[in-house]
Amino acid sequence: MSVAALFLTVLLACAVEAVEALTVVLAVGTTRGWRSASQGTAAALVGLAAVVAVLGPAVSAIPLNALRLVVGTLLLLFGLQWLRKAVLRAAGLKALHDEEAAFARQTAAAARAEAGGRGRVHDWYAFTLAFKAVLLEGLEVVFIVVTFGGSQHDVPVAAVAALCAVAVVATAGVAVRAPLSRVPENTMKFAVSVMLTGFGLFWSTEGTGADWPGGDLALLVLLPSVALLALAGAALLRRRAARRAAARRAAARRPEPAPAAGGAPATGAPTQAPAPQRPGTAGRLRSALASVYDFVVGDDWRTALGVVAALAATAGFAHGFDGGDWRRVLPVLPVLAVIVFTADALLRAARAARPA
Repeated sequence: MSVAALFLTVLLACAVEAVEALTVVLAVGTTRGWRSASQGTAAALVGLAAVVAVLGPAVSAIPLNALRLVVGTLLLLFGLQWLRKAVLRAAGLKALHDEEAAFARQTAAAARAEAGGRGRVHDWYAFTLAFKAVLLEGLEVVFIVVTFGGSQHDVPVAAVAALCAVAVVATAGVAVRAPLSRVPENTMKFAVSVMLTGFGLFWSTEGTGADWPGGDLALLVLLPSVALLALAGAALLRRRAARRAAARRAAARRPEPAPAAGGAPATGAPTQAPAPQRPGTAGRLRSALASVYDFVVGDDWRTALGVVAALAATAGFAHGFDGGDWRRVLPVLPVLAVIVFTADALLRAARAARPA
């Protein structure tokens, strides 16, 4: 990947995360005051800078093949999560992300929250909410910087691209003091999901020891192919959803049969929900592990397991064959795994979803 391609890819991916974090910070600052919101934002940025300073050199010291396998696999799993959601949005089976609606929800929640400070923080709620939003979205930015920059052994370029994305989005947000609702975020997410999936598939397959036909030029075929498959999947799911909606409307026009006699409704005193309990150390640990699992694996463990198994099989075959020609065929395994398991995940999601 050239320096320009690395810069542009990281810039777009980080801009999406920056827009989401900015929406929360603007809502909190507008409703509760900018002092505490700014303090929370600054504290999160300091923590993120420390994470990049620690992880950047550590990632660069890992051997290239091992780095591409680990980083590429994580990037592929992360990209497939975004790709599934992007396809479902394009098919009308998942609501489009609306920054104005998110801004309104955050503003209403901030207005209802109680005031109170700690130490030099005047409004602890505003500080905490801004800190969490910037830290969580920022961790995804760090993940993108470390994975893309580390795989190319050029973390500084990726870090500069991320800083440029954050600076541009923050400057625009401060200028208009409103959510960046005119930014085509859903289109950006679709494009970024294609990039993450394509690059993740390319690097993870290289890390197994397989050889892509044409080397880096294979990306010129891989990225458009991922985009075309995603668009085709969205079109097919949109047609399928339209047929299901037509069938439901036809069924609704038919007269319903009378209910069977003799059936007595279930009776009994309503059960009272147990009082919520504060989580202990074990509960917080489980919550942290669940967050890591959700970040890496996402909402479909079958896809993650199938893709990892295909990469493991590819690595086994690659180290078992000495001939270079065989290694140029092996990328077919992870490519087929991505297609099959992503299609299965989309069909299952389509069956469970209603048109948005």
